[in-house]
Amino acid sequence: MSAPRRRFVAVTGAGGFIGGALCARLEAQGHPVRRIVRIATGEHQDEVALDLERAPPDALVRVLDGAFAVAHLAARVHRMDEPGRDAETAHRLANVDVTERLALAAVTAGVRRFVFASTVKVNGEATLHGRAFRTGDAPSPQDAYAQSKLAAERTLAQVSSGTSMLATSLRLPLVYGAGARGNFRRLVDAVAARRLLPFGAIDNRRSVLGIDNLLDAIEAILASEAAVIGAHFVTDAQSVSTPALVRAIAEALNVEPRLVRVPVGALKLGGALAGRAATIARLTGSLEVDASALARATAWRPRPFRIDAAMVAPARL
Repeated sequence: MSAPRRRFVAVTGAGGFIGGALCARLEAQGHPVRRIVRIATGEHQDEVALDLERAPPDALVRVLDGAFAVAHLAARVHRMDEPGRDAETAHRLANVDVTERLALAAVTAGVRRFVFASTVKVNGEATLHGRAFRTGDAPSPQDAYAQSKLAAERTLAQVSSGTSMLATSLRLPLVYGAGARGNFRRLVDAVAARRLLPFGAIDNRRSVLGIDNLLDAIEAILASEAAVIGAHFVTDAQSVSTPALVRAIAEALNVEPRLVRVPVGALKLGGALAGRAATIARLTGSLEVDASALARATAWRPRPFRIDAAMVAPARL
């Protein structure tokens, strides 16, 4: 008689920054994974190419058959250049409809845990000084991306309710680490290029999340004997200001940070005149979250904020 097949973790968005790191962490610890990607790369034997928006329901069930857990990391992220109606439709299709289809297939396939990557933007764009977002706070999404993530969280909760599948949504702040893209990579490139950055006068507090800290949290949820359900925040143990983040990146790059003290009011005015008010608001405002609920529910403990040379190395082509 053949030996029983070991149950695996199915990871969507496995070709991305977080998905690739999660697969590598799980494999290094001896856990089988199934990498679900949109376009096959041929780099991994456990890779499955699947269009999650269009694949038939039975194909989704087949790819999840034998999975213990799903880490749903594939998503359409916020894009500044999309018209409102187009953005709303695209985000709903990619983030809400795909999450529902995947969750239904997971229930049918007997998956026990489902971890969904959401965003702190579900709760809003800014926090008051000393008042971090907490689990249970009322959502206040401000754009199509955040609205779609909240809708996906609620859809996942509805699909999993009354089943044996435990569903957890993780509301993530800026995630940094080796291979990170987006805002973190742009800031690293600006510091590396020795550009003058007018952020020296900013006095804010931002929650950020190191990739290893996030992977710790996902592992703790998968290993937990408790029912870790609903939405939870994840963050490093300390918040940082925008200038402190720039200085940490510069230290890791072994360069001097070129921070200029421009009054915050002047930055906001310049941002408004240049049509970049939202970008300046993110750079100057505070956005903090309280992750203590997840720490109470699992064995996860937040790591301290730290940026090292590997995290700021140029991305591989």
